[in-house]
Amino acid sequence: MKRRAPEPRPTAPRLAQGELSDLIGYRLRRAQQELFRDFAASIPDLSPGRAGLLMLIEANPGVTQSRLAQAMALDRSTMVGVLDALESRGWLERRKGSDRRTNGLWLTRGGRLLLARVKRRIADHEARVTARLTGAERARLLMLLGKLCPD
Repeated sequence: MKRRAPEPRPTAPRLAQGELSDLIGYRLRRAQQELFRDFAASIPDLSPGRAGLLMLIEANPGVTQSRLAQAMALDRSTMVGVLDALESRGWLERRKGSDRRTNGLWLTRGGRLLLARVKRRIADHEARVTARLTGAERARLLMLLGKLCPD
């Protein structure tokens, strides 16, 4: 017996936004929700934060845990848990740093292979979520966001 597709739900009228539509924080949060939803559907095996972390390690081989935590605006205890999870999956390794008190972080071969696949999917995701922007608008948006949150 063939299953019928569920009937589409009628869409409810949009709520009036009131003053929310003028609040940058609200608009950024709504945009983030939409972006994360698409990211999760495109790349189910890795969160945006963990993908970003792996990309930072790739760009900065040997970076220390504390420097990475600072760059990601995470406290050190949270960073340790995230790194433990990535290490347990075989995507990164800790090596003794320049002094005995620090560990440098390096992608493993598996981490580099994963990241190469993920970057291709991220490129597709980025194209999808910015499809309504021109190239100039995308560049301007990145520049403006950079002013709100400098590296």
